[in-house]
Amino acid sequence: MSRTRTERLVNLVICLLSTRRFLTAAQIAATVPGYEHDPDDARDHEAFQRKFERDKAELRELGVPLETGTASAFDTEPGYRIAHREYALPEILLEPDEAAAVGIAARLWQHAGLAAAASSGLAKLRAAGIDVDPQATLGLEPVVTADPAFAPLTAAARERRAVTFDYRTPDDDAAAGRRLQPWGVVCWRGRWYVVGHDLDRNATRCFRLSRIVGTVRAQGAPDAYQPPAGVDLISHVASWSGPTEHRGRATVLVRPGRAAGLRRWAREVTPGAAGDRLVLAYADAESLAGTLAGYGPDVRVLDPPEVRDAVIQLLKEAVARHDEVPAAVGS
Repeated sequence: MSRTRTERLVNLVICLLSTRRFLTAAQIAATVPGYEHDPDDARDHEAFQRKFERDKAELRELGVPLETGTASAFDTEPGYRIAHREYALPEILLEPDEAAAVGIAARLWQHAGLAAAASSGLAKLRAAGIDVDPQATLGLEPVVTADPAFAPLTAAARERRAVTFDYRTPDDDAAAGRRLQPWGVVCWRGRWYVVGHDLDRNATRCFRLSRIVGTVRAQGAPDAYQPPAGVDLISHVASWSGPTEHRGRATVLVRPGRAAGLRRWAREVTPGAAGDRLVLAYADAESLAGTLAGYGPDVRVLDPPEVRDAVIQLLKEAVARHDEVPAAVGS
């Protein structure tokens, strides 16, 4: 499925979830990005109708409970909405790795160009006098953002354009310029990496996005190169990162009966009145901190300081981003 169609379907779902009444095809066309057309132009309107019929069929095949009906007995044109009672999922308990995957998807939301279009669609609904449920799409907005380099690098990889950027390695204080033909961006052990052909070294290289300093700049024309056929980006990152070495031990205090995933992972579990002490082996403090922070107040890091400080930093960043949301919405 193309990115354009994916965005249109997601926007359609958000639109139909956000209203308590049936919306006609005309109202949907005026609200959802991707359905813009001239209703007075017969050919243009026919193209919209075909597109809308395909999208309805696609949603139903995906299991979206799309209902057809009318808002009142006086309506002559049928409308559409999504049944909340059938769309809502029961409570789902995720393991840490599964929760991380969901978190990654949420981080990508704003970079896919969906959030702005969704907000615009809801504004159009309100302007048309349609009652919008403000709680319907809670949970669809990301709390954590991806690295700033993510969007320009994925765009360059998709367009097959070379990029330049400044990159700082752990051993160097100063960032050095790099020229890369990006093949793709992948996530490995909770971090994002770009893999491609390093033009200066004439070799395959991968770079961690969090170490890119400043702006990623695209250079040259699109379709300037072609990645190797069947290239496995994850394997490149894995071999570059080296084998996992559990070099550290972390001690955490867990509330009774909580954090089942951590308990299965723990090397040692010591019950106590204030909670259970778990000893966890880890290779990277930041990666472990990301996992522990996801458990919220159910887990408290006792030792070592590097893990505790990393968790505190993640929580501070989350609070700072949360505080910025009202200002962004108000603007």
